[in-house]
Amino acid sequence: MDDKNDLICIKLAETDDELCGRGYVHCTSWQEAYRGIVCDRYLDSMTVEATTARARQFPDNTLVPKDKDKVVGFAVYGPSRDEDLTDAGEVVAIYVLSEYYGRKIGYGLMNEAVSRLNEYNTIVVWVLEKNERAISFYHKYGFEFDGCKKEWNLGTPVSLVRMIYRLRIRL
Repeated sequence: MDDKNDLICIKLAETDDELCGRGYVHCTSWQEAYRGIVCDRYLDSMTVEATTARARQFPDNTLVPKDKDKVVGFAVYGPSRDEDLTDAGEVVAIYVLSEYYGRKIGYGLMNEAVSRLNEYNTIVVWVLEKNERAISFYHKYGFEFDGCKKEWNLGTPVSLVRMIYRLRIRL
């Protein structure tokens, strides 16, 4: 790994190699971050091939931080998918490989995603209710719970909670 102070470049994913890197990060970061939160069977069934196919299927609005040529994380952003928040933006996904934790890459990704969503007053994220590391990150960034919750089945049921970040208030 490079020196901790080396510059990480954050950019839009534009090449197939960058989308393949997103696929690798998606699979690997889920297996790293969600052990003990998501069913091991589900995590063990994930493959880089499947997450890469998904990255290729949905390439729009994907940011990738790169350490030289290596994709070390990704974020996906766009309009909110929630029917009750039609005038909001959403950070749909944000992941960083664990070996790059502590290098402020998540903050860089969030800053870039929020800046690209600046037409919205509100930004939402959905987070696994038991993902304390991610919840702490979102709180530090300025997100707050808004009381919305939903269930997913990832081998076993898991709860997701919605967090909201207010950019500005319209007058």
